Amino acid sequence: MQLIDDNSLKIVRFGQEDRQEEQGVRTHFHRDYDRLIFSSPFRRLQNKTQVFPLPGSIFVHNRLTHSLEVASVGRSLGMIISEKIMKEEGAEHPAMLPELGTLVSVACLAHDLGNPPFGHSGEKALSKYFSKGDGKELKSKFSDAEWSDLINFEGNANTLRILTHRFNGKGLGFALTYPVLAATVKYPCESTFIKKSGDIHSKKYGFFQSEKESFVKIATTLGMNQYEDASLAFKRHPLVYLVEAADDICYNIIDLEDAHRLSILSIDELFDLYFPIIKILKPERYDRFTKEIVNKYSDNNDKAAFIRAIAINLLVEESAASFWQNRAQIKDGSFGVSLFDSFEGELKTHLKKIEKVSVEKVYNYKASVEVELAGYQVLGGLMDEFIPAVLDPSDSYNKKLLSLIPNQFKTDSDRPYDQVFTVLDFISGMTDIYAVDLYRRIKGISMPMMK
Repeated sequence: MQLIDDNSLKIVRFGQEDRQEEQGVRTHFHRDYDRLIFSSPFRRLQNKTQVFPLPGSIFVHNRLTHSLEVASVGRSLGMIISEKIMKEEGAEHPAMLPELGTLVSVACLAHDLGNPPFGHSGEKALSKYFSKGDGKELKSKFSDAEWSDLINFEGNANTLRILTHRFNGKGLGFALTYPVLAATVKYPCESTFIKKSGDIHSKKYGFFQSEKESFVKIATTLGMNQYEDASLAFKRHPLVYLVEAADDICYNIIDLEDAHRLSILSIDELFDLYFPIIKILKPERYDRFTKEIVNKYSDNNDKAAFIRAIAINLLVEESAASFWQNRAQIKDGSFGVSLFDSFEGELKTHLKKIEKVSVEKVYNYKASVEVELAGYQVLGGLMDEFIPAVLDPSDSYNKKLLSLIPNQFKTDSDRPYDQVFTVLDFISGMTDIYAVDLYRRIKGISMPMMK
């Protein structure tokens, strides 16, 4: 049984399924990479919060820089696994196998495209409108599955929507290859299936009802394993584990470095979190690396960057080793945890410590909490205005509001679900700065200025 076979790397482009495409100088996955890099949704990530407020005098990560770093780590993971397969499996390999690193890096680039402004608090704010706000009165307008989407707005599902939905005036959209799309979907099930399986495949959900048919087509074409008696849920594409590991490595390690730059963590506190990774995974290098830091660097930020790079490299190697060790279960869909959660012993204990410190000192840092609270107010306020407007467009005030929504997001459908997504597409695609500015203007807190 091949871990990565021809079927799982089948080159079919979404929306261009009947088209036969020559590879040329740029490979298929390189073309996917370029389409993402030059896209508007990707550029907008530069003004979306990662953890800390968008920078003043000290630069910290935003969603764009985070995505680029995740793509770099993901490329390394894909290259390691590609090399292992070609060296150790000893069978005829898919033609695209050498491009595994590029494929994983593309999926990593895309993994946060669907995140609304203000990070995860933005997801909760959009959901809260329907679960606890004025929108809860609208439940009768939607099917149970549609309502489940709305009360649990999921950035992962929104990523697939951005990559596959035919927005007005956007032609075929991204037209990415099926393997890249499958590798971005961490939770290949619909919202009504969340946690029914008790494993990683359904911890959250990966596609809205509007994209269900599209994802089923992708999954069946690539031979992804289904849950028994459930057309609405699949097991992951194997490469999802590498995308997820790249993301886990970056935010577990780099968020700490940002915290140090903002003086939330001292250099000694940072070393207490970084150094044990070396001591656990490469004890023979521990003394040499610690001496190099002391002898070569006088600047604490440079010290932090040096040890951060070492920690990331070691976790990449460990993640790749876990993937390879568990490849049979990953292939058949029975591997029910992330690669990070598969670590054992001292490493697992120490990563739990990092998680605890991150929650207590980083994610609950005053400025981060203030951003989250602002996200609730701003996005909740925008939902209060635009959802009633899109469901009652004949009102004169509502007409003026709806004129602010770009044509690409509008629909001719009379289904409430499609109409509501006009607003969700518009708001979730905003940058933090634009969302705040629009909220202030339509609430009369500030007046618009002529350009």
